[in-house]
Amino acid sequence: MGTRIWIPLAAVFFADRAAKYWVRGHMEIGDSIPVIPGFFHLTYILNPGAAFGFLPEQSWFFAAVGFAALGALIIFRRQVMALPAAAGCCVGLIAGGAAGNLFDRLTIGEVVDFLDFRIWSYIFNLADSAIVVSGILLCFIVLREEKRQAGAEK
Repeated sequence: MGTRIWIPLAAVFFADRAAKYWVRGHMEIGDSIPVIPGFFHLTYILNPGAAFGFLPEQSWFFAAVGFAALGALIIFRRQVMALPAAAGCCVGLIAGGAAGNLFDRLTIGEVVDFLDFRIWSYIFNLADSAIVVSGILLCFIVLREEKRQAGAEK
């Protein structure tokens, strides 16, 4: 696969690993460090489910989903490479996030979460952010491309 997928994948994976390594080395579970008091804290928790605590205690299910997602990327690499460059980058970011959380599930059985914006009750991590934001961007890119192709056919 091309660098437009591998570089974002590696960047997210290693940034996520480094952040989680720091959190696990400098904080105890439940600790919260105010960065912007009342708005953004670093709060160390272990999440046995998916993003936003969805399906708790299903870590092996989500590990299987992570393996399936990464396997699909390898199987469909030619189709992914045919996507516009921005879409390929989004796929790489999603895969990097999936790999980061998969690593946690395989090594500690749960996912390390620590980004705590106090405007809502969920705590998440860099991998989750990459998956969600890139997934939304990928949807916009695909919709825009479909609209562009439909306009070209007229």
